[in-house]
Amino acid sequence: MSIPAAIEALTSLLGQRLSLSKSDLALHGRSESYFPETLPDAVAYPETTQEVSELVKICAAQDCPVIGWGAGTSLEGHGLAVRGGVVVDFTRMDKVLGIRPEDQDVTVQPGITREALNTELRATGLFFPVDPGANATIGGMAATRASGTTAVRYGTMRDNVLGLEAVLADGTIINTGTRARKSAAGYDLTALLVGSEGTLALITALTLRLHGQPEAVSSGVCAFDRIEDAVSAVQETIQMGIPMARIEFVDAATAVAFNAYADATLPECPHLMIEFQGSEAGVAEQSERFGEIVADHGGKGFAWSTKEEDRRKLWAMRHNGYYAILASRPGCKAVVTDICVPISRLAEAVEATIADIDASPIPGPILGHVGDGNFHAILMVDPDSPDELAEAKRLSHVMVERALDLGGTATGEHGVGMGKLDYMPREHGAAWQVMGALKSAMDPKNILNPGKMVPQGN
Repeated sequence: MSIPAAIEALTSLLGQRLSLSKSDLALHGRSESYFPETLPDAVAYPETTQEVSELVKICAAQDCPVIGWGAGTSLEGHGLAVRGGVVVDFTRMDKVLGIRPEDQDVTVQPGITREALNTELRATGLFFPVDPGANATIGGMAATRASGTTAVRYGTMRDNVLGLEAVLADGTIINTGTRARKSAAGYDLTALLVGSEGTLALITALTLRLHGQPEAVSSGVCAFDRIEDAVSAVQETIQMGIPMARIEFVDAATAVAFNAYADATLPECPHLMIEFQGSEAGVAEQSERFGEIVADHGGKGFAWSTKEEDRRKLWAMRHNGYYAILASRPGCKAVVTDICVPISRLAEAVEATIADIDASPIPGPILGHVGDGNFHAILMVDPDSPDELAEAKRLSHVMVERALDLGGTATGEHGVGMGKLDYMPREHGAAWQVMGALKSAMDPKNILNPGKMVPQGN
């Protein structure tokens, strides 16, 4: 390996768009969660697919690691250069390459953020629905198979990416998928790369499925005395076939954090946040039916609104939930759990998780996407306390093992990165070795985001 030789060649290719500055390295060496700072050797800012291809060829010749970077909002250390090398920051590749309203699809570069994309789409009557909360880049969202608050209706990135352009570990440029809504032609390489976390290829363009902007939207919030009642209300809503666009759960501790951070006035108890989309008559009927279910399960104070201002305030509060919780313990870092279980086992998983946290000295407010069985405990730790970090990791381990026992997964949306590597053998069994074999075949030198996703012999 000769990282210095790679950097010298990349400087000739990119000029000042290859950065060695300490501030740039530090910016690309940190995570949103508890992982320690891990500096890359350089940060590259390509502007075209061809530049990415040439960059990868140079790094492959020198066995230099290459790590993709979007907005840096991931929570499992996905973008950290744990073996050194070059971070490829895609923020300069942020163009919309083609909008086709009649086919309800769009092609974009990976560095565009979801908010910027929807701003571009506003005049078409269409929008891109996947909403992980953070203003992440589309490429990063695809690489981590992101989902979020709207997945209960619109699905995850897996369901909304039609095709990709990507650069392989030897610099070869490939295209996967087509703009057709279905195909039976060959292996589904699009699905393989969506969620591969930059370990198999660097995504340089994406064709996405779009959806029509709804005629009407209503959002509301309601409180419960008991968490199990809130979860039961969610389960009945799903069983009744009421088409929710979002349904989110927050516990009492999260409600307290919302009040302090967003100047809200939520009762200090568990809450559900709900949104319906459709026709004016449809959302009114759905809201009323949901209100009846809430009342049957002891919910109180259910109020819904179709006013955009009210809805924006509600979902801004939810999207800032992670930061609101961190602010409740200034200076803390977080170990963020991300388990997802079958809906029928959701109440059991939530109640057991609360009992675990209550018995621990680590505070851990809970919130999540209960409509698809996915929830997060934000385990807050003093970054200078090894004991607190160890306890948070122990709690996280217990939660993951329980989720796997219940037929669930270690990560519903945040991905594997480094934080969930240890659970891959149990969740996937022999299939994890198949993933390692795919990695070895596609990246024999192991230069693409090494240290993540697959068995570490690969």
